[in-house]
Parts: sequence; C-alpha cells; structure tokens
Amino acid sequence: MKILLMEDDAVLSDILLDFLRESWHVDYAFNPQEVYTKLETNRYDLFIFDINVAGKNGLELLKELREFHNTTPTIIITAYTDTEYLKKAFEAGAHDYIKKPFALEELNMRILNTKRLFNIETEVAVQISETLRYFTNERRIETPEKSITLGTKDGALLEYFIRNPKRVISTEELVQNIWDFDSLPSDATIRSHIRTLRDIVGKERITTLRGNGYLYE
Repeated sequence: MKILLMEDDAVLSDILLDFLRESWHVDYAFNPQEVYTKLETNRYDLFIFDINVAGKNGLELLKELREFHNTTPTIIITAYTDTEYLKKAFEAGAHDYIKKPFALEELNMRILNTKRLFNIETEVAVQISETLRYFTNERRIETPEKSITLGTKDGALLEYFIRNPKRVISTEELVQNIWDFDSLPSDATIRSHIRTLRDIVGKERITTLRGNGYLYE
C-alpha cells in the first residue's frame, strides 16, 4: 500500500516516516503544493494529512481534492481537540481522524483498518534475485542499499521479460507489446532501455541474441 504523508512539523514527520516505512511505502509532502506535485506522477492508496500546515490547510486541500473527484481514503491528524474540527474533517471528505499526541501503533491500526474497509490490496513483490525485489504497481526495485523507480517503458519491459522467462523475445515482439503504434521506437532507443535494465538487474539476466532478440533468465 502506498501512502502520502503531509506534515510540516520536521520532528514529527521524521518520527512518522521512520515508523511507517517499516511497513509501508510512504512518500512525504511538506505542504499542499508538494502534494499536488506528487500527484502528478504517483497514485496513492491512502492520504495522511495534518490540518495545520503552511499555506492551504489540510482540510481545505482535502475538500479541493474531493471536488476534483479524488476519492483516496484519508486520515486527518491534528492537535485540535474539539469536535468542531472533527465535524469539518468528515465534511471535507476524511474517513478517519486521529488527535495529537497519539501512539504510533494507534496510527498503524487505523491504517490497517482503512486498508480492510476499502479492500486495499497490499502488493506482492516479484523476487528477481536474492537481493532484488520488483514492485509492479509502483515500478519500484528494492535492493539492500537503495530503492529505484523505473520509467514507464523500463518497467513495462522488465514486466514483459519477467512474464516470459527463458524464451527468445524478438525486438518486434517487444515493440508490439510495449509501444503504441504512433510512438514506435528506434533500435537505439530499445537498446538504451535494455542497457538501463541490465545496469539495475544485472547484465547476466538479459542476454542479447544478435539477429534474434533477447533472452531473460
């Protein structure tokens, strides 16, 4: 499950990110503008928004997102203790609400409950090797040292190879299954994508068979 956290308290955000990233894939935004920037290129299963952030507050942001037909489940976190803000949160489109200070495990339980209520599937990683895992929905490769997000075409190529192991795949087959008719790539473009994948998953996994195509093992 992919979560977007918006919190402008530097200390609290560090604590939350350290805790949540033990179980979930979490992106971070300091303010609403950063939220919109993240949404340009990412899809999230859950928002966790603080109310009091710089600029537009969390409730105004959520109301605006709902007007744009974004229905992502949302948990609001806040220091307010009165029911007025609880009412405003639900009217803005929140699905849950947690008051500061709160135990980290309580937040995690609320996340798990939201996951259950909305039937959000937790993605299963494809094990490429002992040290490499690929998360298809996010086009993300995890190594012991770092996380790498693949481009759209690189991710599509890797997934096609994973679904067709130990089989010779021609360049024409890749083009037919990965690219649109009005955006056909050159041979150099395909070689560039293959080179990128080899640098990440290992040169030995994708073999070039001159005149025939590629073999993924």
